[in-house]
Amino acid sequence: MLSTPPALIAVIGPVEPPLLTAWVRHYQRLGIERILIAFHFPDHVPDARRHELQAASRELGIIPTGTSTGPWHEHTNTQLRDALRHKAGPGWHLLADADEFHQYPAPLPEVITQAERSGHRVVGGLMLDRVAAGGHLAGWSPEDGLDLAYPLGGHLTHRLLHGDPRKIVLARHDVTVASGNHRAPGRRPDTDRICAVHHFKWRSGILDDLRRRVHHFTSGTWQEQTPAVRDEASRLLTHVGQHHGVINTSDPRFAFRRVSLDRMPFSWPDEARSIFTTWRPYAHTGQD
Repeated sequence: MLSTPPALIAVIGPVEPPLLTAWVRHYQRLGIERILIAFHFPDHVPDARRHELQAASRELGIIPTGTSTGPWHEHTNTQLRDALRHKAGPGWHLLADADEFHQYPAPLPEVITQAERSGHRVVGGLMLDRVAAGGHLAGWSPEDGLDLAYPLGGHLTHRLLHGDPRKIVLARHDVTVASGNHRAPGRRPDTDRICAVHHFKWRSGILDDLRRRVHHFTSGTWQEQTPAVRDEASRLLTHVGQHHGVINTSDPRFAFRRVSLDRMPFSWPDEARSIFTTWRPYAHTGQD
């Protein structure tokens, strides 16, 4: 007997409304029926932007569980996410940020059934950073879609930013998931069945967001648990500063290649398993 489709859980920041629409449509195509979101808007976001995004949500038939404003402390997302998970109740929870589009190696019901049969209470994913062909931090057209605007996929998060590229993409309701959905303490996913998490973060406006993040965490206006998030933002800003405002897509470390939401990258299972099982937190030496 197949499980009930999972509930999609997300805390949504001030993204552009077309991204929210594309995100919702993507997960609906995967068979998601319940979508629980909460909005959080830092103080710099204009009222008009908030209202526009809330209107887009209503047009999609989604009533946000809540809307909050104020500093985006590192613990803010986790607290809001866990409140949504509590509201979602028993069953499987699909966890995805608004710029994360999951691509599973099999239909979602099969993925969940396989996890249950093998005794896994979580399913793992690995970030596949999506960027424009020339590495520009460009905007995109809803008519053309995200795949056309950001055709390259690679490993920017951990090989440049030294961030954790691992994700918990599905978890049973009673499984605790760490901040950022990177780990589920005491639980290990099946590393032979790792989801590709297409990460559409590197869009127009991201540099301002990263500068703001560095400023607020450094000043203490936003509270951080470790300096990791701030350091990752600084590394990206330094990189684009050294490459005339773009991401260097020709750097072989990042393994950028053309990918699509319609087809898993070639040799993904081996690639994902290798990274997922060998990744370790970055040991800061004072030299990047």
